Amino acid sequence: MNQITMPVLPQMNELWQKTVNWQPDQSQQQQFQRLYELIVEGNRSLNLTRITEPIDFWEKHLWDSLRGIARLLPANHNSAENGELPAESVLKAIDIGTGGGFPGLPIAIALPHLSVTLLDSTRKKITFLDTVLPSLGIENAVTLLGRSDEIARLPHHKQAYDIALLRAVGAASLCAKCALPLLKDGGLAVLYRGNWTVEEETELQSAIERLGGTVESVEAFTTPTSQGPRHCVYLRKVVKQFERPTR
Repeated sequence: MNQITMPVLPQMNELWQKTVNWQPDQSQQQQFQRLYELIVEGNRSLNLTRITEPIDFWEKHLWDSLRGIARLLPANHNSAENGELPAESVLKAIDIGTGGGFPGLPIAIALPHLSVTLLDSTRKKITFLDTVLPSLGIENAVTLLGRSDEIARLPHHKQAYDIALLRAVGAASLCAKCALPLLKDGGLAVLYRGNWTVEEETELQSAIERLGGTVESVEAFTTPTSQGPRHCVYLRKVVKQFERPTR
């Protein structure tokens, strides 16, 4: 019986460096390759992704995942223009609606000192990710089964995270409602979007005012190989100042 040879992901080191000021080391490249293989294998029984060609997988899953948090990559993290995150030894991130593990798994690989929680409400996908993590040797990520609104009510998850990641979850206003209750004061939500309209931003602004958030920035860019439109919307959890009650 002939063994099927899995295609090899392109390394794209020059594009990595040019677009996000970072590139994977040999170990990380091997983890990306293994992740690709596991996703393709998992697709045989689970609907994880329609993107399985090597160059498309690199751009739309690996590159796209890391472009959203480029400000956190080592060479960029200390740049003043990228805003401040809480100065803690280990930042905690939650990938809401992670599905097949995007963007959380590539981020966990690229940032081994970041603690990543992969949240999804579909048990089959969480079970799949539970097999992926040890296969990739990832020790800085855990899975969590549940809905974000239910998880946010649990004491050890409510306002517990520095970063929330939301990719292909739904309307931006829905993403804000999912993310902001899970963030610490000063925390950052990253909304991965394709196109971005004035109407979406208006709806988002209306939603986040009630949730204690503000739109810190919106970044527009194109993907490096297919030149597709992308936007990342960054929301900051605002510290609310309440007046002390008078006696």
